[in-house]
Amino acid sequence: MYFVLVNLIRKILYPISLLYGLIISIRNKAFDIGFLSSKSFDLPVIAVGNLNVGGTGKSPFIEYLIRLFDESFHTAVVSRGYGRKTKGFFLATSECTARELGDEPFQFYRKFKNLEVAVDEKRVRGIEKLQQIKPEVDLILLDDAYQHRYVKAGMYVLLTAFEKLYVDDFLLPTGTLRENRKGADRADLIVVSKCPIDLSEKQRLDIIKRIAPKNNQEVFFCAIAYDEHIYANDHKIPLSELGEYKILLVTGIANSKPLLAFLQKNKLEVDHIKFADHQFIGSQEQKRITSRFNAMSGDKKLILTTEKDFVRSFLTVRLPIYYLPIKMIILERDKKFNEIIQNYVRKN
Repeated sequence: MYFVLVNLIRKILYPISLLYGLIISIRNKAFDIGFLSSKSFDLPVIAVGNLNVGGTGKSPFIEYLIRLFDESFHTAVVSRGYGRKTKGFFLATSECTARELGDEPFQFYRKFKNLEVAVDEKRVRGIEKLQQIKPEVDLILLDDAYQHRYVKAGMYVLLTAFEKLYVDDFLLPTGTLRENRKGADRADLIVVSKCPIDLSEKQRLDIIKRIAPKNNQEVFFCAIAYDEHIYANDHKIPLSELGEYKILLVTGIANSKPLLAFLQKNKLEVDHIKFADHQFIGSQEQKRITSRFNAMSGDKKLILTTEKDFVRSFLTVRLPIYYLPIKMIILERDKKFNEIIQNYVRKN
């Protein structure tokens, strides 16, 4: 019955998807022929994004790039700052909060001491102001900017989730594509994210065949690696000891399934409260969490969340709240991947 209903809704929404696709195609064509202009900058700019809405692992991928250049370049991340309460250009400082910067940019800034982070819904203006204030910046990472064509990046990286490849998706609102699949042609690198660690060669070849990359494109595969500890502001606990605790999991991310699968794989039973993606956990939500936590029996219990949720909502909350950091790892051809990215940056 569920699949019948889903297919019926898709058929109803299909005409809207066609209209949406037409509008996006006209917009892209306007950029292609120069009717709408894109601005280039005199330093390397890498744009990272996706065709699907949400859940492709852009944040851990941006962090991978930050680590790659952390010691050799003065790197800046420029983002629109989704969900922030400020408007216009905003440069991260030691006094700012996730509410002012947006949760993901705030996480980047809090995590990497040498990193500059700026947010602006108009990315051209954001880069220009950043260059005026921080002229020493010599590399810019554009977060979630694949469709932001007013900036002409020197390299485009397109992420697509293993369980939801863009080649199998439909345009909004029937599916979750922001633009037609043909938009993938702009990518220099296509990265299939959130793959199983044990992804087989046969699976890789099958996905590459379905993606059908252009001659100038490379396809890479990456996975999420979880830390061996969970962390609070001033404490950490090894994952190996979590079996002794009752765990209340609190998430406000697009896709919590991989995290749940990881915890289950480690034989950890959790009670899960799921909020909407990017949702700020205010006083009412905290009361709900506190009530659920207090109802759990025993003394050895804790609240577990994602790093993104922790920096957005729980930095100052007086509860035993821990977060589990993640990292992006490139499967197999990591040296080749790093070489392509580094060669572009060093030549520009």
